[in-house]
Amino acid sequence: MNTKTCKGSLLIVDDMPANISVLSKFLEEVGFEIAIAKNGARAIKKAEYANPDLILLDVMMPVMDGFEACRLLKSKESTKDIPIIFMTALADTVDKIKGFDLGAADYITKPIQQEEVLARINAHINLRRLQQELQEHAAELEQRNKQLEAFSHTVAHDLKNPLNTVIGYSEELVEICTEDKLLDADLLEQQKLVAKAGHKMEEIINALLLLAKTVKSTDIEMQALDMFAIIPQVQHRLAYALSGCQAEIILPNSFPTARGYAPWVEEIWANYISNAIKYGGYPPRLILGAEQQDDGMIRFWLQDNGEGLSKEAQAKLFIPFSRLHQERAEGHGLGLSIVQQIVEKFGGEVGVESQIGQGSMFYFTLPRA
Repeated sequence: MNTKTCKGSLLIVDDMPANISVLSKFLEEVGFEIAIAKNGARAIKKAEYANPDLILLDVMMPVMDGFEACRLLKSKESTKDIPIIFMTALADTVDKIKGFDLGAADYITKPIQQEEVLARINAHINLRRLQQELQEHAAELEQRNKQLEAFSHTVAHDLKNPLNTVIGYSEELVEICTEDKLLDADLLEQQKLVAKAGHKMEEIINALLLLAKTVKSTDIEMQALDMFAIIPQVQHRLAYALSGCQAEIILPNSFPTARGYAPWVEEIWANYISNAIKYGGYPPRLILGAEQQDDGMIRFWLQDNGEGLSKEAQAKLFIPFSRLHQERAEGHGLGLSIVQQIVEKFGGEVGVESQIGQGSMFYFTLPRA
């Protein structure tokens, strides 16, 4: 059989070899992968490890009949969602209802008509796949809702503090300042705090806007990237922070060319470098590099000279709104989560390699150009 055109996998359960032979040959010819069990007990074991798309289950079998096999299959977490079609010679309505009550999706009456069984199989496999897609979409929506709920809480909390600072110092400056009074050193320092609080709010708002863009965007224009054009823009954006902590950024002689969307890749580097400034060593020494992988991806990385991270801390890094260093620097815990979503849009992955006392290497992968 040509597996490239496989329509799905089926488990046929029947104790009559002649029935199995004819039916399995027909279904293989039309493109299905077939597994066979000759009694209910074997059917349960095969269903658990093979996870077929559908089970054709005979009712009348020795030792364990089809009704009992169906009941057990529907009671197990690993097999409960597999659709079951009963194959039966029983014409009694009571028996048919019993099968449906046990969780069967359908039934066909012996002698089996090949075109009928094919139509019913295709219908229930397609229905199951649609249900699986709906479940995946529902899980994705639930995750998005959790992120939005957590983000709304974070924004309310994080914007409140700098906003109170802006309001408080602004009101105080209005009361103190007159036309004939110049600002002294303390007032100048208060003005700086007002500006810092305003920038903090701007950072949170920009993060929210970027998150919204990455969630909504489906078609992204992927182009060849020039990292030596992108990284200087990041350095310019972070110039004040870089000079304030005397950070050193070491670039390689060359970068392999990857594909992506330049404005978003700039945000990736901005988040990695900004975090390294806040949480790395002092003064920060940041080494940037890249290497080609065998899978057609390019791995870009940033190595810092910080304290390093425990396994527990590493596991929390890319979770939205997680904060590992609340005592050392302020943040909204969203940056690395956005990085992950951006990179996954490009078909890549993010991660960190770190050991206590040896710093941390943050990386992301992009497709090779």
